[in-house]
Amino acid sequence: MSIDVAHKSWWQIFEVVFGVPFLAAIALQLAVPLSFPRGFLTPAIIPGGAALIIVGVALVVFTRRELAQRGQPTNPGLPTSKLVTTGVFSVSRNPLYLGGVCILVGIAPALNLPWVLVLLLPAIVACHYVLIAPEERYLAAKFGEKYLVYAATVHRWIGRARIARES
Repeated sequence: MSIDVAHKSWWQIFEVVFGVPFLAAIALQLAVPLSFPRGFLTPAIIPGGAALIIVGVALVVFTRRELAQRGQPTNPGLPTSKLVTTGVFSVSRNPLYLGGVCILVGIAPALNLPWVLVLLLPAIVACHYVLIAPEERYLAAKFGEKYLVYAATVHRWIGRARIARES
């Protein structure tokens, strides 16, 4: 049995999995306002949030550029023909999702929207089951051992696995 794409439903995209909780967070903020605690860190909250937004945008831009250079789609509803393991993919198997999460984590303090952080946690869990797991199954079925070696080397979110040295 051949898997032709990772996602077959229109809603299995980042914009839905993270966008719905983000919109719910804004609605909750209007209905039940929360605020980040004030204190000696207050002057760093907005610049810190802005820095996370910049990091997230950079990750998204670099990821899209890397995929475009390899002729691969960014939409998991389209088939891929190459396993991309270079650039940002050498340190994250999911740099688009990581970038999006950084943007949302940055928006929360920058705009004083704590509900975004509260609802980000279930969105990340949903991301794992709705987005990442089907993509991993698709890539393992399509690229076999090559993907399995890559998955054992590069962490799902960020970082590389330590390779044990032989004595």
